[in-house]
Parts: sequence; C-alpha cells; structure tokens
Amino acid sequence: MPVQSIQGVTLVGGGDLTRPDLEIALSHAPTLVAADGGANILMAWGHMPDRVIGDIDSLETAWQSQLGNRIERIAEQDSTDFDKCLSRISAPFILALGFDGARLDHTLAAMSALTRRGSARIIMKAAADICFLAPPVLELDMAQDARVSLFPMAPVAGRSEGLYWPIDGLQFAPHDVIGTSNRATGGRVRLQFARPGMLVLLERAYLAPVINAVQSVPDWR
Repeated sequence: MPVQSIQGVTLVGGGDLTRPDLEIALSHAPTLVAADGGANILMAWGHMPDRVIGDIDSLETAWQSQLGNRIERIAEQDSTDFDKCLSRISAPFILALGFDGARLDHTLAAMSALTRRGSARIIMKAAADICFLAPPVLELDMAQDARVSLFPMAPVAGRSEGLYWPIDGLQFAPHDVIGTSNRATGGRVRLQFARPGMLVLLERAYLAPVINAVQSVPDWR
C-alpha cells in the first residue's frame, strides 16, 4: 500500500543522521517513513515510523517484531531502498535524511534517484547542504553571497537571474562544465532550465523557503 499523506513526509535512511536534524525535518514533515535500516536509528531514538519500506536486509530482527505490519518488504534488487520508498510515497513534499555520509556510493545513488524521479519536491538534507532537482523554473529570495551550487546529472542548459556568475549560454554536463560555488547577488534568484538533470545545492538555512517554493512547481514530464 502506498504511503499517502496530506503533509510532508520525512524519509530516513541508514546513513549519517543527527537527532536535531530529525526533529527539524519532523517539524516540517511529520509523517515518518524509514528506508530499511533507517528504522534501526529511529527505533533506537524512540521514534516509531509509520512505514518501513525496502528489501529489509538491514533491519534488526528485534525491531521487526515490534514494527509488524508497518513493514513493507520489496524483495527485488533492481532498485535501491531509496527508490523503493520514493515509488510508494504520495505527499506534497519529501524530506530525505540519512542518505549521505556513510558511503559515497549510497550518496551518489540517492542523487541519481532525485534526477530520475523528475520532481523537485524530493529534498535531500545532507551534512552541509540541501539538494534537490531543479524544476523548470525556481524563484527564491536569497541573501547576498549565499552559496548556490549547481551540479548537472545530465547535459542541460539554463538561464539565471540574481547570480554573480550567470549561467546563460553555458552547456552543463557531469563530465564537463559544472556550476559549484556560485553566489547570490542578494534578493531574487531565478533559475530556468529547458530539461531535467540539474541538481541544486543550497545552504541548509534555505530549507523552509525551498519547501515553500517547490510545492507550487510542476514535475518534469
């Protein structure tokens, strides 16, 4: 059964995670879902997830009996637990924690999943950043010199307003031109892209404005 929520969903993996980050995420997105071994952390901290989704090869046996029918086991190995969760959640937005830090391959797999899903409403909260897929158009009010990093996961071009180094005319690609460590000039930042494939990485202070902004943007089709 899909997880259907009229509120945001906090999705927790088994990577690096802190209690303050979890509490911040839950204040924005109170429905709690764990990706397989992410439930080990939640249960140890006294948080019972509404659902645990994955191949369940990392969930400790002691927790399995307590979680009971909250567990949704998906045995196929063609997708990651992150992908499995994303395919079964319907919500205004998703905050993903614990999908970076522990292993680089898991971090890269999560960034790839953000791109494949085609939705800016999946926001990954990492150690120093938030990361999400750029929608066709994104507008944010940002402080002067706030970092705006752009990383292409596919060949993509776009236009910008409010950046010290405009991206107009650049052909981005993961093996060629990337856009890390750009800066806002102060005020409105507007990013526009012709196709999906660009990840946006911002300082974590912009989590709430990004949540507000991405709920009104269309998915890529």
